Amino acid sequence: MSKKSLPWFDAPAGKAGACPPLYLAPMAGFTDIAFRELCKQHGADVAVTEFVQAIPLVRGVARTWETIEFTESQRPAGVQVFGADPAMMAEAARLIEARLRPDFIDINYGCPAHKVVEQNAGSSLLRCPKLLEAIAHAVVRAVPATPVTAKMRIGWDAQNIVAVETARRLEDAGARAIAVHGRTRAQGYSGEADWAEIARVAAAVRVPVIGNGDIRDGAGAVCRFRESGVSGLMIGRAALGNPGLFSEIKFFFENGFAPPPPSAAECRAMLLSYAENVLRNAAGGIAGDAAWMLTKLHPFTHRLPGARKLRAGLSRCRTFADIEALLAGDAP
Repeated sequence: MSKKSLPWFDAPAGKAGACPPLYLAPMAGFTDIAFRELCKQHGADVAVTEFVQAIPLVRGVARTWETIEFTESQRPAGVQVFGADPAMMAEAARLIEARLRPDFIDINYGCPAHKVVEQNAGSSLLRCPKLLEAIAHAVVRAVPATPVTAKMRIGWDAQNIVAVETARRLEDAGARAIAVHGRTRAQGYSGEADWAEIARVAAAVRVPVIGNGDIRDGAGAVCRFRESGVSGLMIGRAALGNPGLFSEIKFFFENGFAPPPPSAAECRAMLLSYAENVLRNAAGGIAGDAAWMLTKLHPFTHRLPGARKLRAGLSRCRTFADIEALLAGDAP
């Protein structure tokens, strides 16, 4: 199998205006199994789980598996793993492959969070090219039957842009595709994504490159895809509370204009559906405590009238019935 023969890694050929594969970016605390299901239903082609740390996975911490489980309907699905030790990362990949049989395993070289960076993992590895490459080599060797991909940022800061060099190292190590978030670690999620740098990466390697950063609507997706030469697009924060963004982007690629926005009733129904599915997947079930997951619902309120008041009301909810009553206007 050639490196470009997996359909979810590459743009469709021979059809003008065809939409490239759309990926849901992994986002800790948000891209849980219920949200991934919702995005797949609304047009996401590929789902990537929240990241999992290699060390507790290898040490047998049972709850570690909760964040990376997925349903068959979510395929093609990838599992993202992070860590700083090649042997530990390789063993984690073997465990993931044996238990979940994902369509690919993704290595995190992009997370800017302090708790990840202080372990010399995530985006910190952009400062350690030999270790970064050693980790990729180890994971690729550990799971020869499963494609290995990588997600990275363009550099540590504006003075250390290493995207092209890093992508070439990852390609040489056997990565089958590379997702590039067009920001540095120093930027966090501020400023603008550098799509010119993403384009340079796409031109520098043979494997598919997936562009990520500031994709908020169909028009922007079409523009960035056509100007950058990437093979796919990855959508992150803009999809939170708006899973329909994937179908909106596909509609724009096909028709050249945006579809009508969802109604308030449709937005409320989506919020309720997501809340119900989150709770059904939780230990307490639909009748259990809902307070722990209310922050997951906040992004869904942004498209509703009276969003601030609605979020304040959500903070007082303790059960799914409370959430239903609030959205129906029956809550105190």
